[in-house]
Amino acid sequence: MRKGLLLLAAVSGFLAVALGAFGAHGLKAVAPPELIEVFNLGVQYHFYHTFALIAVAFAGQWLTSRLLDWAAYLFIAGIVLFSGSLYGLALVGSKWFGPITPMGGGCFLLGWLLLAAAVWRHKVVDGNES
Repeated sequence: MRKGLLLLAAVSGFLAVALGAFGAHGLKAVAPPELIEVFNLGVQYHFYHTFALIAVAFAGQWLTSRLLDWAAYLFIAGIVLFSGSLYGLALVGSKWFGPITPMGGGCFLLGWLLLAAAVWRHKVVDGNES
């Protein structure tokens, strides 16, 4: 288990819950429904990739690969860029956040590919997972 990554995932989960609660209660008074939907999409992907970080933290017990580290870095970057840009768009309303969102989505995609590659490259010795 990667303790630092698991700690970061726990903090990320806390932030996702706090932001989700803010989006459900505090944002209604200041943002139109379409921007609340944008904000909630950011929360949704924030949660998905917090769970991915937890999986990567525990996968380190069975898989030893730098690919896991890079997958985690990309998931973190994706949360910041994808979810963060959606949070910014909903809160500020500025369209300049728009081009950042696909970069975060690309980070998510690459993170999943690297996680898959780490699993694919894992060696099985004598029929036992090592």
